[in-house]
Amino acid sequence: MGFVKSSEEIARIEHALSFPRFVGGQMLSVEFTTDESVIAEVLPPPLEAVEAPTVRAMVGRWQSNCVGDFYGGSIYVAARHEGIDGEYVLAMYMDNDVPTIYGRDLFGEPKKVADSGLLRRGDAFRGYIDRGGVRIVELQAEMNNDTGAFDAEGYNFNFKARPAADGQGLEEDAILTRAKFDVHATASLEGAGSVVLRGTVHDPLDELPVRSVIKASYMECDLIGKCEAVATTPADVFLPFHYGRHDDWSALDTESARLVPVS
Repeated sequence: MGFVKSSEEIARIEHALSFPRFVGGQMLSVEFTTDESVIAEVLPPPLEAVEAPTVRAMVGRWQSNCVGDFYGGSIYVAARHEGIDGEYVLAMYMDNDVPTIYGRDLFGEPKKVADSGLLRRGDAFRGYIDRGGVRIVELQAEMNNDTGAFDAEGYNFNFKARPAADGQGLEEDAILTRAKFDVHATASLEGAGSVVLRGTVHDPLDELPVRSVIKASYMECDLIGKCEAVATTPADVFLPFHYGRHDDWSALDTESARLVPVS
């Protein structure tokens, strides 16, 4: 029965959850510095800031063994935990609900549904993310420095947290997850670029000042992921960050606007 999986079906599903592969990727990134005070404010404990207050904006598209084909983009903040340097996923956007649900439920990624695109003409690249009628991320780059194929690994930090059923606080402490990605890049470029971040009440990306662009980069790659829970943060401590990673539900009140005095 489809609503109750057999042991064979569970094994197949859990393989897709345990060994995710995001392949044929095309990723445009622009790295920039921002204010140390901003980094200190947006990083939940126990994450720590690294030496340089660095942020990376990325737009890309992928195939996969678990969520089909998808477009998306992210805002990453350089961070450290227990001596491991990685990136905290401050905001993440997908073009449909399947990759959104997968990454949000499994890794704790703060995913939302949005439209995005990645365009290339020769050495010129452009990427964007549109949500709620606003182009919240806009990347442009000129890249002719061929940095070739490479293999690497990287780490993403996220938090898994559940709102309490009565709408007051969280059900339990938040779980810090660390996802390791083995990167197999078949091509890569570097060059100059620009980034524009715009904000709304739901996506306040404009609160990240762009002080100086470090570089723009592009790669074609496969990403092989593995995730684990590594720490917890007390529910009351994480609560302000939790609400900041979601839409502002109070700003979506359309009922009050319909109320009119009875004559």
